[in-house]
Amino acid sequence: MKTKYIFVTGGVLSSLGKGLAAASLGALLQTRGLTVTIQKLDPYINVDPGTMNPFQHGEVFVTDDGAETDLDLGHYERYLNVPMSRKNNTTSGAIYNHVIAKERHGDYLGATVQVIPHITDEIKSVVLSLAEGDDAPDVAIIEIGGTVGDIEGLPFLEAIRQLRSELGRDNCLNIHLTLVPYLRTAGEHKTKPTQHSVKELLSIGIQPDIILCRCEQSIPEELRRKIALFCNVDQDAVFSSVDVNNIYEVPLKFYEEGFDQKVAIMLRLPARNAHLEAWEKLVSDCANPKGKVTIAIVGKYVDLKEAYKSLHEALIHGGVANRVEVELRYVNSENVTEANAAGHFAGCDGILVPGGFGYRGVEGKIAAIRYAREKGVPFFGICLGMQCAVIEFARHVAGLEDANSEEFNPLSDHKVIYLMTEWYDFRTKNVERRDAGSDKGGTMRLGAYPCKLLPGTKAHDAYKKDLVEERHRHRYEFNNAFRELFGQKGMVFSGTAPDDSLVEIIELPDHPWFLGCQFHPEFKSRPMNAHPLFREFIGAAKKYAKGQGKN
Repeated sequence: MKTKYIFVTGGVLSSLGKGLAAASLGALLQTRGLTVTIQKLDPYINVDPGTMNPFQHGEVFVTDDGAETDLDLGHYERYLNVPMSRKNNTTSGAIYNHVIAKERHGDYLGATVQVIPHITDEIKSVVLSLAEGDDAPDVAIIEIGGTVGDIEGLPFLEAIRQLRSELGRDNCLNIHLTLVPYLRTAGEHKTKPTQHSVKELLSIGIQPDIILCRCEQSIPEELRRKIALFCNVDQDAVFSSVDVNNIYEVPLKFYEEGFDQKVAIMLRLPARNAHLEAWEKLVSDCANPKGKVTIAIVGKYVDLKEAYKSLHEALIHGGVANRVEVELRYVNSENVTEANAAGHFAGCDGILVPGGFGYRGVEGKIAAIRYAREKGVPFFGICLGMQCAVIEFARHVAGLEDANSEEFNPLSDHKVIYLMTEWYDFRTKNVERRDAGSDKGGTMRLGAYPCKLLPGTKAHDAYKKDLVEERHRHRYEFNNAFRELFGQKGMVFSGTAPDDSLVEIIELPDHPWFLGCQFHPEFKSRPMNAHPLFREFIGAAKKYAKGQGKN
């Protein structure tokens, strides 16, 4: 079957949930036996989100092939259970970068390079690349970031307008997600934001085929008629996207509305029944836990949960696997000291220290880790969290009082974490690129790398494999000069690179559950298949809670 394209745009304001809507629709089409992929087109000028502040952009999601991408790709992978790659996310910056490089190379034969056709042609080629090869999907869903009316988004909208003409109406579908607010003081929904948003779309030549209304509660039939009339769509092509308690309910809500059925009819997709048993079981398990655990997440981005999106979801997945509700307590590491750690973590059944960059809040993380180690509270350290666990162990168990990371104190006599310069861009052959004026983007160890597991350890027991592959995003590594000393003091290196050159996982066997990993396992966790380390961490927290008489 020739690949069909669905373009998803948004109006009125951002954060309406285009990514969740696209992923949920993709999941529904999968249940009908179709193969699906999703692509995010981001209008911002950054080449990728790798150097963007998490407070502005949220999490950076990393793919197997080392692409630093928008957090919506995490939703895509979790809902579709299909690995994404660098071709599933592009930005205006990447598009312009490529076009300018081609112009410098002379590929345009001296032509004046313009937004139309050169930029729009580049965007179209990125979209159409999804259908290349023998494994072309049945359906490609393209989400355009931002909102209609954004200046930087105009080239993307023009590109999908052209694609609709070139590929034909039977092969393309435009879905517009827009806000239908409910004014409690007036006691009614308001459709004017939707009308103006669609009018803006029409002004650039795009007629939506389906309107998805983001609202607190399902909109009444007379409102659907009004929206259909003023926005020039069929009445049965106006759907509600309502608030839910659990984001994994969204596919089921869409199915109840007949959303996927309408899409299938309009794109002339094969007539097949949706099989939703797995999604129904997932939602039921989430709604009916048999206990509760409280997990403290100790970081410096606690005021912005989007910075830990995949982590948050992976913990929920671990809860589903253990049939417990996971309550997350975000603790600002800048406020944690050894003196007040007991107060911060009272009632917690597990402590997790996630990844991050920079020295701010590190000493608080180390204090939290010491508390977990000494009090027997299940601990999980990820990336920087593992590195902090190594520093804490070095200081308080191995007796290296000034131990630190080269990132935080390059003058320390005991740099137990240090910079692996081979992960830098070898085009310069210059390790001095560490200074403040050097490039930051793309200079980390990125993407999937193999990890060899040591039998008889908690890591091996969790994975039940000798070799796994996990995704990385970091510059600093464990300093092998300290492996022998730490081993003598009781630390076990349960995961290493296949050639034993890099430490990937550390754990303490005399602790109920104390494990740190250099990679980011949250990127591979799925709602119906929790990542083994998150499953076991929540399992240990459940056991700890039971020991405290809580469950």
